[in-house]
Amino acid sequence: MSIGEQVAQRSSTILPEETAKGGRLVGWLFGITIFLSAFLLFLVQPILGKIVLPWFGGSAGVWAACLLYFQASLLAGYAYAHCLRRFLRPNRQMQVHIVLLAASILLLPILPSPSWRNLGHMDPAIRILALLAGAIGLPYLLICSTSPLLQAWYAAIRPGKAAYRFYALSNLGSMLGLLSFPLLVEPHLTSSMQAWGWSGAYVIFVLLGAAITVYAWKHRTAGADAELGTTLRLNAHHPFTTQMLWIGFAACGSALMMAVTNHLSQNLAPIPLLWILPLALYLFSFVLCFDMERIYNRVIWIPAMALGLAVMCWVMFYHGGTTNLKLAIPGMLLGLFCCCMVCHGELARHKPDSRSLTYFYLLTSAGGVLGGFFVAIVAPHIFKTYMELPLWMALGALFASAVVWKQAQQRSLALKLAVRVAMVAGVITLTVYMAVHKYQVDQKYYLHVRNFYGALEVEDIQTGSPDWLVRSLMHGTIEHGAQLLDPVGRHEPTMYYLRTSGVGLAMGYEKTRGPVRVGAIGLGAGVIASYCRIGDVFRFYEINPQIVQIANTQFTFLHDCHGKLDVLLGDARLTLESQEPQDFDVLAVDAFSGDAIPIHLITREAFIEYFRHLKPNGILAIHVSNKYLDLVPVVARIADNLGKRAIAVYDPGVDGSYPSESDWVLVASNPKIFDHPIFDADSVEDVQTQDRVGLWTDNFSNVLRILDLSRAANEDDDQDQ
Repeated sequence: MSIGEQVAQRSSTILPEETAKGGRLVGWLFGITIFLSAFLLFLVQPILGKIVLPWFGGSAGVWAACLLYFQASLLAGYAYAHCLRRFLRPNRQMQVHIVLLAASILLLPILPSPSWRNLGHMDPAIRILALLAGAIGLPYLLICSTSPLLQAWYAAIRPGKAAYRFYALSNLGSMLGLLSFPLLVEPHLTSSMQAWGWSGAYVIFVLLGAAITVYAWKHRTAGADAELGTTLRLNAHHPFTTQMLWIGFAACGSALMMAVTNHLSQNLAPIPLLWILPLALYLFSFVLCFDMERIYNRVIWIPAMALGLAVMCWVMFYHGGTTNLKLAIPGMLLGLFCCCMVCHGELARHKPDSRSLTYFYLLTSAGGVLGGFFVAIVAPHIFKTYMELPLWMALGALFASAVVWKQAQQRSLALKLAVRVAMVAGVITLTVYMAVHKYQVDQKYYLHVRNFYGALEVEDIQTGSPDWLVRSLMHGTIEHGAQLLDPVGRHEPTMYYLRTSGVGLAMGYEKTRGPVRVGAIGLGAGVIASYCRIGDVFRFYEINPQIVQIANTQFTFLHDCHGKLDVLLGDARLTLESQEPQDFDVLAVDAFSGDAIPIHLITREAFIEYFRHLKPNGILAIHVSNKYLDLVPVVARIADNLGKRAIAVYDPGVDGSYPSESDWVLVASNPKIFDHPIFDADSVEDVQTQDRVGLWTDNFSNVLRILDLSRAANEDDDQDQ
């Protein structure tokens, strides 16, 4: 069955107009318009998120800021719909809405201006909010207002009909819009084509919206004008506790969805796939709770929520949170879905009369914004670690317990006591368990810092000998550099940067030719600076100011450099684009976001920029060590397209100080470079292009093609053994 047929079937189910064919046509018009608006509403989110992601360092915080903007716009759209209904007569409502719909077309297409990349050191989250407002402000606001506004108009046209079921149809459209991006849109269309295609579909939406607006005005009931005063009185009579319940459960569901998304993406690539899955489940719970209200049964879903929270705890704290992703991702998503079913099931249970639906949507949207604002803006400023997920898990359990506590009032004394004791014990157990394990995890580190780009921690690791104490820099569960604290050993490269690693071989080759000029994208602990000798020039490009501070105060690689060393703060792509050719002998791309290089640093355009700064015999070293993504074919495809030779260095990391396995791809314009004996090692292989991996550009990338969860599973199995 096609999507159009499904919408028609849904519309006829939602709007059973038995009396006339015209009534069924009304259902079609309202249903299709609401469905299309919701589809576009959530399709545009990953489209714009992916476009702006490389402009802000590829951080997972980009998506959190985007989500906050979309939630705030949803609140603004609901406020617009509510105020339009509250303060204007039907004829004025029609005029204002049609004028705004027509004006919004003038703002198309929805392609953000690249000038937003060059605004200095302004808070990235604030820049993202302003960027999105400029790119899609009015069109997005009107789309956000469509569902509540059309539901209210439909209730005025067809009094007594189930206008709330349009809410389920709206969320169904939203979920399909989200899922279509990774499955249909991203694999086949460039980012600019996606933006233009969305803009074309928006024009169709405007035409439908204008037609519905005129129809709603012409066919309103005789009492529609008088309904305004009744609606105002109804809004005023909702109990304060009920209104707080709407806000509280909406905030909890939103905050949990965003916190789970952060948890999943901080150790993976911040890619649309991992943004979409939690949001899709969040929306699906709305569909179930508002379209099939009987599916939410407290006896079933509150125990399921308790089980889901237990699974989430296991994922976060078992083996330090490094569990097999084949279990971790489903576990987190299962727990999130159960929590959202309770939050949104309670919203559906406590929804008001349809005459107050715009007010209800306004408050629930306000709750969603509050939850999103806390995770995206407040948490990075008040917490030094990722505290928001366990915090909102505990709050979710508390909210559910409050509902059960109130419901138990109607039971027998013995049953009431048993239920209340069980709920209190459950909340206390969950909170204490998370608090104890979070404390134990955090105690390993003596330094915690956090900002928009993520949480960083430093620990001193005992290796079995007092003379071999190692200081390590962590981002989430990923180690981003380490140094031996022994006065002699502290000068030696460690981990991914051993002399047998890809970057080590590149350094060894270039140093045979005399002093070298080295560029490094990504500072970490500064381990690459261990190769710096008298006469060398090293230049690091780092986007996170806290990384620079930690490398200077907690590690000595930078201070021990005997050559000339600079650290330039800012996005590496932007900085390199603004510089004259640097004539590097080696340029190492080692910028991680969690466990992946930000995508905008491994595109064809990025490589062209890199080679502009390399000498003719220079080597580009790309660090591709990764638990989940096979990046070697991506680099191989770009190298082949540019006519370069590429080799992979799979260093087992068995030699050297504090060794670690690493994967590097070395790329050079002069293919004879890799014929040098230094590259004649068992760990070195020529790379071949693969048909399944297309050419990544700033306009196109497809992470699904290189996602390989078996890599993480094998590593976790090795750790367990």
